[in-house]
Order: sequence, then structure tokens, then C-alpha cells
Amino acid sequence: MRRSHRFALAALACAPLCAPFAPTLAADALVALTVETTTAPLERVLDGRIEAVNQATVSAQTSGRIAEILYDVNDFVPAGAVILRLRATEQRAGLEQAQAALREAIARESEARTRHARIRGLYDDEAASKAQLDAATAERDAAVARLAAARAGLEAAREGLGYTEVRAPYAGVVTARHVEVGEAVRPGTPLMSGLSLQFLRVAIDLPQSVVGPVRSIRKAAVYVDGRRIEASGLTIFPQASAASNTFRARVDLPENAADLYPGMLVKVGFIVGEVRRLSIPAGALVERGEVTAVYVLGEGDRPSLRQIRIGRRADGRVEILAGLVDGERIAADPLAAALALRAAAGSGP
Repeated sequence: MRRSHRFALAALACAPLCAPFAPTLAADALVALTVETTTAPLERVLDGRIEAVNQATVSAQTSGRIAEILYDVNDFVPAGAVILRLRATEQRAGLEQAQAALREAIARESEARTRHARIRGLYDDEAASKAQLDAATAERDAAVARLAAARAGLEAAREGLGYTEVRAPYAGVVTARHVEVGEAVRPGTPLMSGLSLQFLRVAIDLPQSVVGPVRSIRKAAVYVDGRRIEASGLTIFPQASAASNTFRARVDLPENAADLYPGMLVKVGFIVGEVRRLSIPAGALVERGEVTAVYVLGEGDRPSLRQIRIGRRADGRVEILAGLVDGERIAADPLAAALALRAAAGSGP
């Protein structure tokens, strides 16, 4: 053991003895835990990067000049909200022309039907020729077709006017604005980019050696800031990269995962099998600087401080790599063990 660690352990053991007002606690009041080896999932931990499932750039669908921009970078936009408007003079004029054309088509279609009905009656009374009836029928059919075309033209004009109000396809956050007020745009011009924080995933490259177990078990978890977040889904691409011999994978996160943002680097643990290992509750640890220790209960439940080496923490427990063996007993509450040690020292010769 390094000298600095020996000094730290001595200080940890002495600290409770020197507490001037610490209450005493009998050793039989200690809660003991038996260290046991349990079966735990074997994980292969890899680096991945968070990305948004829904991210897009909204482009112009009609020509015009930017009249108003309602949102900027980092603003939250509700689904369907208008994010910017174009000047709509030309589109409104086109709509008015389409409405006038429809009114004219309705009038001509009505007139053609009336004339056809009149010629039909005369033809039945043998007062009109077959050629006159055929001409009236053709005129009626042409009027019906022109009416349908006018209605379609009106719908197109309305659609074109609607394109002057650009709406958000889904709720999200604006990540980039590509235009300024007064700028002329045409169909296809990028206007604004955004993404949704509701659904996130982690993009990662899987080594060829673990793809088989990962495909079979299909369980993974994301580790970030001491938290373990179970994956809600796992997708593995069907072919490997020729350059790196890795398989692209996507690990889906739960909806509205808190404090996670696209671009963050995280650790992803893929379950590839099972392993036997020691673990204890994290609350039993004593941590001071570089030293991590536990109070081991010996004969007569007398506690003694012992340095250990720990591994990964998850779900309130910590993996023990060295310093404890199967069957040993430790104090569940380090403070209670320290007070019991103080009481034992105070009652000694």
C-alpha cells in the first residue's frame, strides 16, 4: 500500500475517535451485511454519441421575400406553429384569379347544362337535329371539365398561399436560422433547422466480435453522470463498414430523457453474457480523496477499516474488484461502525 494511502486510512480510522461530541453506539447495534458473489450481466462498454430521432431543415416551398421571423436559435417551437412568413402579394393575387375563374366556370357550366336540357327536349320533340344535340352535349361536357379544372386551380392557389406561412413539422428546438428578414427565397431554399428533444437515441459502432451476442440478447443501457438508463430499443444495421469492420447500431432512449442532449458523448453497456462478481450497497462505502474503504466486522463484530478497489456503480450498488472476499461481513452504516469503533477504543485499557 502506498504511504499516502496508509496515512489516509489512519486518518479515517482516527477521525471518529477525535470527534468531540459524537455519541457512542454499541457494537451490537451495527447492521451487518454479508458479502456474497452473485450472478450479474456481463457488459461490453463502448462510447457513443446522442442524436435526435427527429431533426430536419425546413425549406421554402414557394417564392417570395421573408416578411417575418417568429423564432430564433434555442427557441422552443410547438408542433404546427408558424415559424416565419413570406410576403404573399403574388400568391393572394393568384388566389383571387383562381376564385374568379371558378365563378366563371360555375356560370358557364350552369348555362351549358340548361342549353343541353333545352336542346334535348327539342330533340325528343323532333324539333332539333342530332347534330345540335351532340354539339350541346359536347359543350356541356367541356363546361364540366373547365369547372373541375377551376376548382383544382383554386386548391393550388390556396396551397400556394399556405406556403407563405412556414410551420413547424413537430415540437422542437431551433438549432439554426438560415435567412434574414427581407431576403428573397425560392422553392428549396433552407429556412430554419431544428430538432426534437422528445425522442433521442445513441449512435454507436459495434465491433464485429460482439455483434452476435448483442443481436441475440438485445439489452443495453446508457451510463451518464452516474446514472444508468435502460435502452427502450436497439437497432443494428445489417452490414459492416468496409473501412472499420464495425456494425452501426442505434440505442433508443426513453421518451423525454432528462438532461440529455444531441451531441453528448456517453457510455453504452451492451449485455453480452453473465459473470460472477462481488457487489455491495454504495452506502457502505467510506470515501475520502483517493481512498475508498469499508468497515469489515471481525470477531465480536468489532469493525476495522479496510481499503478496497471498486468498479462500476449502478442502481445503488458498487462492484468490488479487490479487498473483500465472499463470505466476509461489513457494516451497512459506516458512521455507526465508526461510532462503535470509538466506543470500543474508549472502553479499552
